[in-house]
Amino acid sequence: MKFLYSKWNENSATDEQRLEQLTKLFNYLVLQTSGDVEEALEWLRQLAKEYGIFDEEMSIDDLVEKLKEMGIIEEVKNNFELTTKGVQKIRQDALKEIFSSLKKNPMGNHETPNTGSGVERLSETKKWNFGDRSTDIDLTSTMTNALKRDGIDNFNLQEDDLEVYETENLSSCATVLMIDISHSMILYGEDRITPAKQVALALAELIQTKFPKDFLACLTFGDDASLISLAEIPFLQVGPFHTNTRAGLQMARNLLRKCGNVNKQIFMITDGKPSAMFDDSGRLYKNSFGLDPKIVNKTLDEAVQCRREKITISTFMIAQDPYLINFIEELTKANKGRAYYSSLNNLGQFLFVDYIRNRRKKF
Repeated sequence: MKFLYSKWNENSATDEQRLEQLTKLFNYLVLQTSGDVEEALEWLRQLAKEYGIFDEEMSIDDLVEKLKEMGIIEEVKNNFELTTKGVQKIRQDALKEIFSSLKKNPMGNHETPNTGSGVERLSETKKWNFGDRSTDIDLTSTMTNALKRDGIDNFNLQEDDLEVYETENLSSCATVLMIDISHSMILYGEDRITPAKQVALALAELIQTKFPKDFLACLTFGDDASLISLAEIPFLQVGPFHTNTRAGLQMARNLLRKCGNVNKQIFMITDGKPSAMFDDSGRLYKNSFGLDPKIVNKTLDEAVQCRREKITISTFMIAQDPYLINFIEELTKANKGRAYYSSLNNLGQFLFVDYIRNRRKKF
């Protein structure tokens, strides 16, 4: 029996790594197809023909079987569909993808700048004071202090020897994520909704796994605003809608009003100006041409109301037309919030850096 060996390449992917890469590609295609597994698999077949991403060791049929074994997809009435585990895997991949581009942040995650009574222990220690918890005593430092003073033969532990770990105050946060699903999110053949969904999924995974006590809600806004579950994010589709930013802010503010959290914030991902609102009679008033003062002023009023209720609006603008930027600057000024003008590739990075920073509050 003869065996053929190829030269080892340190950059070659293992079978596990290759499966992980193909799974990530599949997950991204599922986002683009709004959860349509069959369409995503068809795109994979087309990519395979054009770029040869499969070979004898791993065919597309093998990948499908692996996805079924991992519980990512399931067969329902002769069609493949995403499972709950599949949606979770998409969130995890989105989180890894976005954080892989982030530089190490010396601020860390979710802490406030001041030390004191908290739930996270720091490496620094301090002298014990009345009221400090006994569970925070640093035994090594305490024993060392006593031994330095009296030696091991005359060991005598005194109050001045006690040292305790510093702790940090951790702030909780209530966040509403607003996703623009107006027609402009796919206008001119540019896919803006997929990166927006990817960021939303990553944020959801971050909060659910690392900060489970945080409040997170997600809503979409087009002609109107709609509250959606986190499980629905991969299946979002852009519609023939205008952009009712005012309705989105109103719903977000109402959701946050019910939260007792100190830090309240809205993350709004959009690429267009407000072009619709409901008038006093409940009729949808629309104007897609330019910046309609009637719509703009009512939207700015909502931003001011958010400010009065101590709700910060962070706007992530994925279009950079001058007149759109002027509106966002007005909204940011009215709310005293934040605005970021980013490319689609940097959208996730800006969003998560700001989420982490906004949790650092002095009380």
